[in-house]
Amino acid sequence: MKAVIQLVSECSVTVDDRITGKINKGFLILLGVEQGDTQKQAEKLSAKISGLRVFKDDQDKMNLSLTDIGGGVLVVSNFTLCGNCRKGRRPSFDMAARPETAQPLYEYFCECMKNNGISLVEKGIFGADMKVRLLNDGPVTLIIDTKDLA
Repeated sequence: MKAVIQLVSECSVTVDDRITGKINKGFLILLGVEQGDTQKQAEKLSAKISGLRVFKDDQDKMNLSLTDIGGGVLVVSNFTLCGNCRKGRRPSFDMAARPETAQPLYEYFCECMKNNGISLVEKGIFGADMKVRLLNDGPVTLIIDTKDLA
């Protein structure tokens, strides 16, 4: 499971000219689910993201977590994060989980975020053509692959 996390002042996702998710301060999370990913990985990833200390405190230091600031998350499914660009010019998406596996793990990840104390968890629509708007704050952008988590 891979996540690109962007600290945002605001962001939204639109499908067919309709906003399906919107938050103010918090994280935009692009989530890619790979073959072999499990609920355990979703739990670890959501706990890691919920506790990341990247929001500024009173001394202007990155010292506060998403839960500390009461921020929200907008989680957008993104199978292209699982793309392999090693050969040629056209990415291979062979490692991306099939939709029937990826969608339940995406939904489970969103529930895990709620279970980790994030009260506002907004979503895109799995598999849809989505338009994402964001105001990246910092900019702060992090990439986490569950293969790298202890």
